[in-house]
Amino acid sequence: MSHEQVAAVDLGSNSFHLQIGRVLDDQIYSLDTLKEPVRLASGLTPDKLLDESAQQRALATLGRFGERLRGFQSGAVRAVATNTLRVAKNARVFLPQAEAALGFPIEVIAGREEARLIYIGAAHALPPTRSKRLVIDIGGGSTEFIIGKKVEPLMMESLYMGCVSYSLRFFPDGKVDKRRLLEAEVSAAREVQLIAQKYREAGWTETAAASGTARAIADLLEMNGLNPGGASGISRDGLMTLRGLLLRAGSVAQLRLDGLRADRVPVLAGGIAIMSAIFTTLGIDRMIYSEGALRLGVLYDLLGRYQQHDMRDATVRQFMRRYQVDLRQAARVQETALTLLRRMVDVTQPENLSELRLLEWSAALHEIGLSISHSGYHKHGAYIAANADMPGFSRKDQERLSFMILGQRGKLERVNSIPVSDALWRSVFCLRLAALLHRSRDDHPLPSLRLRMVDGEFQMDLPIAWLQANPLSAAALADEVQTWGRVGRGVRIRRRSVLEGQD
Repeated sequence: MSHEQVAAVDLGSNSFHLQIGRVLDDQIYSLDTLKEPVRLASGLTPDKLLDESAQQRALATLGRFGERLRGFQSGAVRAVATNTLRVAKNARVFLPQAEAALGFPIEVIAGREEARLIYIGAAHALPPTRSKRLVIDIGGGSTEFIIGKKVEPLMMESLYMGCVSYSLRFFPDGKVDKRRLLEAEVSAAREVQLIAQKYREAGWTETAAASGTARAIADLLEMNGLNPGGASGISRDGLMTLRGLLLRAGSVAQLRLDGLRADRVPVLAGGIAIMSAIFTTLGIDRMIYSEGALRLGVLYDLLGRYQQHDMRDATVRQFMRRYQVDLRQAARVQETALTLLRRMVDVTQPENLSELRLLEWSAALHEIGLSISHSGYHKHGAYIAANADMPGFSRKDQERLSFMILGQRGKLERVNSIPVSDALWRSVFCLRLAALLHRSRDDHPLPSLRLRMVDGEFQMDLPIAWLQANPLSAAALADEVQTWGRVGRGVRIRRRSVLEGQD
């Protein structure tokens, strides 16, 4: 699968962005960008609910983005949401409306996944270097810190502080004085101190800043000659000079500086406070600015999936090593589960590809819980899949992966929150049946069986001779009929003396 044009949508806490790129010789060249200052984080109530006004601003913006994306194939667009939709308690209610407005699925990504994608974008936009680089991205609701080498992130952290949240918290009326600014800087410094020691121990030789806050500060320093010697980027001395000018002005709105954009006025004070704390706490003297960040990282990650370099595959392999998965057993179950799915659906169709990939990963990881305990290992595995940092996987990906691992055995009532129409039930059935058939953990040939789905019922044809020769498996299959019946799903096993060709 390949696409000449790919698109990334970033539902940030401050602004929403759309970036469209053209793929040429493994490189992405920007064709079009759209940006709207939605200020999603400003719509978070004290009890972490996204208010109606913010939701309507977001839906209107996504509707406009959706118009620009008409004609794009589903696999050529990736939309990601960051901190505000990570913490909003009503995000699950809002997201279906947002997806309908945009016309494409939206992934809520974890902080470290956001950090990984930011680094990929920055690394592709900056000049190559053999040394380690620290990339910092101050967003609307969170700030990401990544140490990496070349295009590979090595350390990733996401701290809960951003230009929108800090501006609302410390400068709600827009006024800036010494007390407020110091309180904001101390608060940010406390956050940075949580990671400062291990980052200094890892070390880096160059620091780069990405995204809107960094660009706004860099523009102000460069266009007004605040950096010593007319240097580019963000310098410690230039930042301290800007800080002093802000205090003398008493608010961002009263700053009389070239390059101060109107859309940055409401959130710049919080951004300057966080940036000052980062410089001081990490002992930074200068940052260069990177044009690439989350959106470009999303595009290159999307390109990698087309080129069979899907980060999710690498993560699954890493988890198999970390949790000492029995590789031969995982391969047996995976091969059988995928074979069963292929007998029910045409997996070559694009709409079924995501189901195939999920089943593939679930089968590979279905026994990761054994590293904790044999008793209830499916529950342990489901917990790991739902809560671990899994690079490349969205929260929704991990939630569905967790459902699969939990549903591989035992009571199906635990996963009964899945809608009746969801194809996930089909994948759960394939994984359960594959695990059951390979219970002996050997390479004995499996029975010739025919499998289909008729009116929502799973129908299997199995040889009578095999059922008679394998009473334990036959009993387990009979139990499956009862188990699925308790959640209102039919399973029918037909015994045949001879099986004709398979479907």
